[in-house]
Amino acid sequence: MELWPGAWTTLLLLLLLLLSTLWFCSPSAKYFFKMAFYNGWILFLAILAIPVCAVRGRNVENMKILRLMLLHIKYLYGIRVEVRGAQHFPPTQPYVVVSNHQSSLDLLGMMEVLPDRCVPIAKRELLWAGSAGLACWLAGVIFIDRKRTGDAISVMSEVAQTLLTQDVRVWVFPEGTRNHNGSMLPFKRGAFHLAVQAQVPIVPIVMSSYQDFYCKKERRFTSGRCQVRVLSPVPTEGLTPDDVPALADRVRHSMLTVFREISTDGLGGGDCLKKPGGAGEARL
Repeated sequence: MELWPGAWTTLLLLLLLLLSTLWFCSPSAKYFFKMAFYNGWILFLAILAIPVCAVRGRNVENMKILRLMLLHIKYLYGIRVEVRGAQHFPPTQPYVVVSNHQSSLDLLGMMEVLPDRCVPIAKRELLWAGSAGLACWLAGVIFIDRKRTGDAISVMSEVAQTLLTQDVRVWVFPEGTRNHNGSMLPFKRGAFHLAVQAQVPIVPIVMSSYQDFYCKKERRFTSGRCQVRVLSPVPTEGLTPDDVPALADRVRHSMLTVFREISTDGLGGGDCLKKPGGAGEARL
């Protein structure tokens, strides 16, 4: 059956009308549209970045290219990122950054404050995420298989050598997975074993709760602000693997204290900012 002349135009207009109605009348639809564009735009930017990064091959300096291409995204969504404490980054030596992990929006705060020659440690599944995975590989992102503990420990040992021999910093989310409950999950100890093995400082970074503008449970994604706080480095010189559990506990406690402070600073509670629970520790 053939459509009459102009039918495709009519169908397109009806589709646009439907999408516009959903956008203005359904907060849930707006949430899904925004998240779809967020993920799709990152994949598109990765396609643009790949040929530029490929000139150097796999190189941590390519992270500067990714950062430059991603910095503008916060403006598209009306999110103001405030960075405090950037002077705490050690200027000349390798270190391990540990940060809380709330959602894929952590990328905005990370790109805002990412130091030179710093790459994230990510789950291996990201490597197969299309153009984003290839761009991350070219930028030197370190991939680990969390399901195979032996392989993860082996990779961490190699990273410890890389930190010292190639003057690289690494960014780790010690919670191990995204946490939407407005607190912090127990920390896995891999990042702390890494810092102790390499005898380099740990730099804690805390991102405030996104509940001011984002809540997955409520399907809400509006404009707002996020504060990124860089804490003072925690030295590891002289520490041994036996000191790792206490070190992880101490760092988590300091980060959780700051998280509560900057997340409740005039923002109110809400369903997405619940009272933090207890703090157990999980091993790598």
